[in-house]
Amino acid sequence: MDIALLIKAAIMGIVEGLTEFLPISSTGHLILAGALLGFDDDKAKVFDIAIQTGAIFAVILVYWQKIRDTLVALPDEKQAQQFALNVLVAFIPAVVLGLLFGKAIKANLFTPVVVASTFIIGGFIILWAEKRQQRNPAVARIHAVEAMSTMDALKVGLVQCLAMIPGTSRSGATIIGGMLLGLSRKAATDFSFYLAIPTLIGAGVYSLYKDRALLSLADLPLFGVGLLFSFVSAWLCIRWLLRYIASHSFVPFAWYRIAFGVVVLATAWSGLVSWAA
Repeated sequence: MDIALLIKAAIMGIVEGLTEFLPISSTGHLILAGALLGFDDDKAKVFDIAIQTGAIFAVILVYWQKIRDTLVALPDEKQAQQFALNVLVAFIPAVVLGLLFGKAIKANLFTPVVVASTFIIGGFIILWAEKRQQRNPAVARIHAVEAMSTMDALKVGLVQCLAMIPGTSRSGATIIGGMLLGLSRKAATDFSFYLAIPTLIGAGVYSLYKDRALLSLADLPLFGVGLLFSFVSAWLCIRWLLRYIASHSFVPFAWYRIAFGVVVLATAWSGLVSWAA
């Protein structure tokens, strides 16, 4: 295996792990990082989706106690059943719309300019959501995922579908969307993590199956390195994020999105950086 290729896989894994659960778009960062590294062919696109599984293992590790308790209580306790139902209901819209429009979106929207534009738009939406909740804390009527109704979960699931547009951010859509729908910052973040488990595992398995003809056993080291670095960096990021949101807002991430998007657009239009499609 080419050492240079393994190094690229490690870098992409780190980018995935550090950005998957922050409201800054892992897909957008992977597209841009892949363009800079020359790691953006069809196999690389499968790789980008597959290594999300490493980040999900980190979520399962961090939330293992809650996941285990829910599974144990599922046959008997209504609260556990409601929680599992909420995750399932929120997951379904992404499956349906992904199957209907996923191919067209990948063919037309997976470009650096689109990513940069959605970075900027998403940044301003985060600023608006944070200002709204700061001015009127009462809009946060749900302070724990256990208090969510099935309709609340469905609404968050529909908002998650906006993340099909690269650069939007799955976590950003679910967290900020959840806040706009009445969830506290903590509840929205927790539910975003739980919803990521079926969403990203499903996307990874489906992508590997659909594009299996592109892959061979020789690709195992490449994918293994990406998964490992994605897992480790995601685990560190999740633990940091849970501490961060206890006393901070998402405003710095909004300004990061706006600044980063402007830089990408400026370098693309000036010709300073030749971003690949």
